[in-house]
Amino acid sequence: MAVSTSPPADLSAALVLEPVAAADWLVILPVAWCLAIGALLVMLRRPIGLHPFVAVAGLAGLVVIDGLLLQHVIASGPMTMVMGRWLPPFGIAFTVDLTGALFALAASIVALAGGIYSLADINDSGRRYGFYPFLMLLMAGVSGAFLTGDVFNLYVWFEVLLISSFGLIVLGSEREQIDGAVKYGFLNLVATTLFLITTGYLYASFGTLNMADIARKAEGLRGTAPLMTLTALFLLAFGMKAAAFPVNFWLPASYHTPRVVVSALFAGLLTKVGIYALIRVTVMLLPLEREELSFVIAAVGALTMLVGVFGALAQSDFRRMLGYLVISGIGSILAGIAVGGPGGIGGAIFYALHSMLVMTALYFASGVAAKLGGSFSLSSLAGLYRRHVGFAAISLMLAFAVSGLPPFSGFWPKVMLVKAALDIGAWWLAAVLLVTGFLTTIATGRFFLLAYWRDTADGQAATAETQIPAAILLPLAALTMLTLAIGLYPEPLLATIQNAAAGLSEPSSYLNSVFPGAAR
Repeated sequence: MAVSTSPPADLSAALVLEPVAAADWLVILPVAWCLAIGALLVMLRRPIGLHPFVAVAGLAGLVVIDGLLLQHVIASGPMTMVMGRWLPPFGIAFTVDLTGALFALAASIVALAGGIYSLADINDSGRRYGFYPFLMLLMAGVSGAFLTGDVFNLYVWFEVLLISSFGLIVLGSEREQIDGAVKYGFLNLVATTLFLITTGYLYASFGTLNMADIARKAEGLRGTAPLMTLTALFLLAFGMKAAAFPVNFWLPASYHTPRVVVSALFAGLLTKVGIYALIRVTVMLLPLEREELSFVIAAVGALTMLVGVFGALAQSDFRRMLGYLVISGIGSILAGIAVGGPGGIGGAIFYALHSMLVMTALYFASGVAAKLGGSFSLSSLAGLYRRHVGFAAISLMLAFAVSGLPPFSGFWPKVMLVKAALDIGAWWLAAVLLVTGFLTTIATGRFFLLAYWRDTADGQAATAETQIPAAILLPLAALTMLTLAIGLYPEPLLATIQNAAAGLSEPSSYLNSVFPGAAR
């Protein structure tokens, strides 16, 4: 019998041979957890009464997992785990740094608040048609997008969250929902297709889709590869996802059509995934190209802010107004990306996290207002202050927060963005940021005065305070108190965000996590 004399293959250059540390599983646990809970909910098709409690418990577990992940990244730096033990760039990598961990934790908090709110907002019909499995699938996509270290994998997770969002937006099958779903779906499919085409173009240029590999190869390919074209295409694709001007018309045409809890989740999560992807690609992977396009990004950001806030001023429907405020917030984040530097990028990250919490809470508030006043329209809403004083106080605090007024969470990122713009001499961009905040105050103040302070149509002020279900009031109050706490004591979050921005601008720790000893 012939015996092979060739030496054993050295697999150390291709595979991870050491046992995986227990803490490393935290990198993929958020995605695996969401998929497992979603699969469990699908199996529990008959006892749909269990769905809300299983989902809320699962989302609470997700908050704990993401909190532990952030804590570990703060203590130990970026973490990487590869699929099938294949080393990058061949193995698909999940890599988490401070930016990804912060976004993942904020998303899980928003989802938990939405899960609790849904206990009173989603009826048996919505449960039968799969609201809670769709919600867990959505969070799997969102978590995967924030934690992946591979551009094609980022596309895959975009597809996962897009499919689940289609299921959520048509839940109920009302005519208005179908109309909103068509508008929502069309441009998002165009954006996703453009993203896929650009990803193919990226692979043809770099021969890899691993983010760390792209970041370390970009400098050597800058003279030959069409990096400016790639950056412009990514800017357009992710701009569509984030609802930036001029490809923002789909958002106010669709976000007011589904159930309130679905609108709130969309406002808090979906546009922020597009913003996160834009920050990751333009700041970490293609920083010089971002700098070359900074004026274009700043102009788009300024126009997005102005279109959003003027659209909000023109609305007489609560949820339509909020849709335009989401767009305006995206413009502020784009301004930070354009300015760059620790102040600009840190302000963009801070504003995105603030917007995730505040816009979700404002959509919750619109649902409560509709329950108390019977409509989302200003022509019908009146006397809400007398119907529920506590809810009116919460709404006023959220109006201050979204306007960037102290002492709430929106104040600090606005200050960071204005200062960063002034530091580079972009006084016009700083002026747009300040004017947008002022006009946002007018838009929200107008709604508060008419819907809350104005007496009812018959001239009689409502005096009986209406009870709001605890499942609705609890997440609304919790998110509001969180924005207040961040505003009053921003130092811990601000320090973490500044470190996150520094890690994006100088990603040596990120690269070393993926390719030990080969940092740029």
